[in-house]
Amino acid sequence: MRAAVVDAVLAELSSGGYDALTVEQVATRSGVHKATLYRRWGGVDGLVAEALAHSAEAEWAIPDTGSLADDLRAVTHAVLVGFTDPAYGGAATALISAALRSTQGAQALASFFATRLHDAAAVVTRAVERGELPAGVDAVEVIRTATAPLYFRLFITGEPLDKAIADRAAAAALAATEAGVFTA
Repeated sequence: MRAAVVDAVLAELSSGGYDALTVEQVATRSGVHKATLYRRWGGVDGLVAEALAHSAEAEWAIPDTGSLADDLRAVTHAVLVGFTDPAYGGAATALISAALRSTQGAQALASFFATRLHDAAAVVTRAVERGELPAGVDAVEVIRTATAPLYFRLFITGEPLDKAIADRAAAAALAATEAGVFTA
């Protein structure tokens, strides 16, 4: 049932955005009675938060190329693909846009990003263990810096994203890291 509801929320957000999202439409699309949706999720904001919570639980392959430069590029490319893939990018963008309009959604979004940043920070931790970086590097801040330019373009300026931009963001984060910007 949960998967059907999340799929319905994503489909509805992709087709009409947050303003057009209704419990009734999610009920129709998912085959779950609207009383069940209200009881379990409370309404549209709870459904958005649930879709984000479900997304946070999804497995994703954390890069492990043996090189911090390559791992950072792989992380930024994962963000790029996640938001530009014709099959899934629209739903991901619509979900984050919806979350920014809802208190419950914003809380779920913060939790989602905390989880993803923590997971991706493993690439920096491994670089420290390999001796590429000194101890004391703030691994989460390195990942945040690598991905922030992509999210800025996606959700603030609406500028296009491509592989060159993802590569540049990874290179900038690497250069700052190597310069000691993120070392305590």
